[in-house]
Amino acid sequence: MKTVWLLRGGDVLASAEVAESLLDRAKGLLGHSRYDGALLVMRTRSVHSAGMRFPMDVAFLDATMTVVAVTRLRPWSVVMPRRGCRHVLEAQAGSFERWRLLPGDQIEIRDPT
Repeated sequence: MKTVWLLRGGDVLASAEVAESLLDRAKGLLGHSRYDGALLVMRTRSVHSAGMRFPMDVAFLDATMTVVAVTRLRPWSVVMPRRGCRHVLEAQAGSFERWRLLPGDQIEIRDPT
């Protein structure tokens, strides 16, 4: 997975790992007891938290990286695919509140180098 900066309006929200391969997308945040930053899961419309050790904030992004919806996912839960969603952003629960991430926000990813 590559690491990028996650931005909104030019402001850095967090560092993020980008899961593009099938293996990285399938693994997601499994195995972590906590997670600082975010995970951007490309080309997916739904996620689950089977085997997760902590609740997560989940944002559904459209093709332009605009937040379509946000939700909190408890361990051992699943969310149904969202219409118009192309990517999913995951972070430890409470992160979106700290970042003030809301539907309609435009997300940008930038290579830190």
